[in-house]
Parts: sequence; C-alpha cells; structure tokens
Amino acid sequence: MTLDEVDAFATSLPDVVVGARWGNRTWMVGRKGFAWQRPFSKADLKRFGDAAPPAGDILAVVVDGLDAKDALLAIAPRGFFTIPHFNGYAAVLIALRTANARAVRAAIVDAWRAVAPAALIEKLAVTPTRGAKPAKHAKPAKPAKPAKHAKPAKHAKPTKPAKPAKHAKRT
Repeated sequence: MTLDEVDAFATSLPDVVVGARWGNRTWMVGRKGFAWQRPFSKADLKRFGDAAPPAGDILAVVVDGLDAKDALLAIAPRGFFTIPHFNGYAAVLIALRTANARAVRAAIVDAWRAVAPAALIEKLAVTPTRGAKPAKHAKPAKPAKPAKHAKPAKHAKPTKPAKPAKHAKRT
C-alpha cells in the first residue's frame, strides 16, 4: 500500500481533513489526528543499531488505548511495529511496503473511530466509504476555546436531596 492509497482511503471516511503536523501529512477528524506519515528521525535510526529499519513509507495510527496496542502487537500483523519513542503512547507504526492492505485499512478505520465523535461513528455505519467526496484540506489549527461551562470544583459541597413532591389535587 502507498501513502496515496492511504490518503484515498482515509479521506473517504466521514469529515476527514488532511493537514500537516510536525511537517508530515496528517489525517484528522474534528481536529484530532488519527493517522500520520512518520519518517524515522536520526534518533530513531540510531536506536535500531545494527538492525535495518523498515524500508519505505511509515504510517503511524492511533489505537484505542495501550491495551489495544499491546494486543495488536501481540498478534503481530505483518508490517506493524513500534519503536521506543512510542512507548507509553497509544499508537503503532505500519511499514506500508510490507503490511497487508486490508490490515492497514482496518487500522485506519479503527484509528478514526478512536478519535471521532460518536455521531460520526454512527454516520460511518450507514455511509459507504467508497466513492465519498474528497477531504477538505485543513486550515491551520486555532487555539482551543475555553469550555462554555466550568466544571464544578473538586471540593464542592454535595447538594441536598430534593424534597418529595406533594400530591396534586384531583379534579
């Protein structure tokens, strides 16, 4: 699978936009990145030591927690791996040159579901992913707006239970 094929598939998912983060192509939904191109840094290459790093394009995808990451890596799909830089981070790397295309598409959908709002996840269940309109290209990220409703303080006093309602008059 190539990055162009990843792009075509990822952008067929509902409300996906393509942008750049850390100078790399990133696929996002609701301003949250779920997959991104991830070339190796000099530090990454040094950590491989004498072992050859995977060749070709590398895709990083979010997973639904560290347990999901461990489970995915335990079944060891061809081309899926991690590096020390990703320790403690809920994402895996995929060597696109060696990974099975069906497994890559499944990982992209799972990553999208891990960050997408619930309403969009429902939309995916009823919207075919083939032939969807192309993704919009992302605008530069804006700073986050403060929450409209402040959360109660941790030391807030408990509220009193409501008084029972009196019986209504019968007519």
